[in-house]
Amino acid sequence: MVVAYDGTDFHGWQRQPGLRTVQGELEAAAQRVLRHPFSIRGSGRTDSGVHARGQVANVHTTCTIPSDKLRHAIGGRLPEDMSLLDVSDVHPEFDAISSATSKCYRYRIYNNSRRPVDRQSQRYTYHCWHELDVERMHDAAFHFLGTMDFSAMAGAGCERETMVRTVLRCDVHRHFDEIRIDVVGKGFLYHQVRNMAGTLVEIGRGHWPVDKLPEILESKDRRNAGPTAPAEGLSLQWVQYPPNLLQPPPDSSPNPHS
Repeated sequence: MVVAYDGTDFHGWQRQPGLRTVQGELEAAAQRVLRHPFSIRGSGRTDSGVHARGQVANVHTTCTIPSDKLRHAIGGRLPEDMSLLDVSDVHPEFDAISSATSKCYRYRIYNNSRRPVDRQSQRYTYHCWHELDVERMHDAAFHFLGTMDFSAMAGAGCERETMVRTVLRCDVHRHFDEIRIDVVGKGFLYHQVRNMAGTLVEIGRGHWPVDKLPEILESKDRRNAGPTAPAEGLSLQWVQYPPNLLQPPPDSSPNPHS
């Protein structure tokens, strides 16, 4: 399943008792259609307030309704700030989390002295009224590329078996009044992209030189990096998977495990 949502009024992706979450709403809608026990797995746990244009999730089901019909049946039961873009049958070994080979996040900054209300983008951008030097941000972003320890960009309390992650692309460009930071990687630490964005903003404001970023990364100390950029500017754009897992085996039934 490919899902889009406005994360403003959600307490993130992950199901939480008594709180409105994306997973909770999706499972509630799917339960009315599938009518058997299941759990939906998402490709990543987007934080409270974070959006998605291409979140991917999967569910194992014995339901015989064709995938295109499931999209309408489940999608029509979702709230207005969610949309089920696609449902398709996949290989039984497909897993939204572990099968992902890369994903892209976009961070949007509205860089103007005026508030973003006139563009009606206040829910989807971080408003930074200080003038930002995009060229400096672009040059600094180069230092994020590669496989390295990203402890300096991890959120407080982030505890993983390893803090090493691989960033394949980090582009910074201006689109009219917006500055967009596109980050592609194989996986990310808690708050990593938002901390990367906050650090680039500090460099764009001229608070730090471009060549300070390698020093920050080498320190492996979160306290040396920039502030965590607000959630509203972040959106999960897409998730990529091996092509062979995106379709069922040739000898499978029409709707095996979608």
